[in-house]
Amino acid sequence: MIQLKGTEAFPSFIPMTNETIIQQVSQLANELLAGDPDYFLVDVRIKPTHNIKVFLDADSGVSIARCATFNRGLYKKIEEAAWFPEGDFSLEVSSPGLDEPLKMLRQYRKNIGRQVEVTLNDATKKEGKLLEVTDDGIIVEETKGKNKKKELIAHSLLFDNIKQTKIQVVF
Repeated sequence: MIQLKGTEAFPSFIPMTNETIIQQVSQLANELLAGDPDYFLVDVRIKPTHNIKVFLDADSGVSIARCATFNRGLYKKIEEAAWFPEGDFSLEVSSPGLDEPLKMLRQYRKNIGRQVEVTLNDATKKEGKLLEVTDDGIIVEETKGKNKKKELIAHSLLFDNIKQTKIQVVF
């Protein structure tokens, strides 16, 4: 049997789609995180320039040292998988940060007690303290008025009606 490699008819490198790469990187990331149940994968994104961004979170917060250690381990696994010709990729690992919306139930739960801005599917917004998180939704306590006219309103919001939720920084 003759096997032709590297010709136009039979290329030796078949590029993967970004969606496939995201799935593969997610799988590798979850395997690396399996030994540390405090940490969890939030998101994987890839730019056309083969810049892979991995967002980690943890119930007790994410340290820079942990991101660096995870980056080294994941980089090595991606390199070994040879998904990119000549190692033509970059990898960034970080926590989601305050500018990223909450995506996972664990993120909501770890942020109970913090101020949030919730954008609903109908584009209305609710701001207040995240009081409670259930499997189906959240309760946000909005404060209206000040001093003696202060009124607390609890909004029960279903995840199906939430477009995004962001943590608000209060100074």
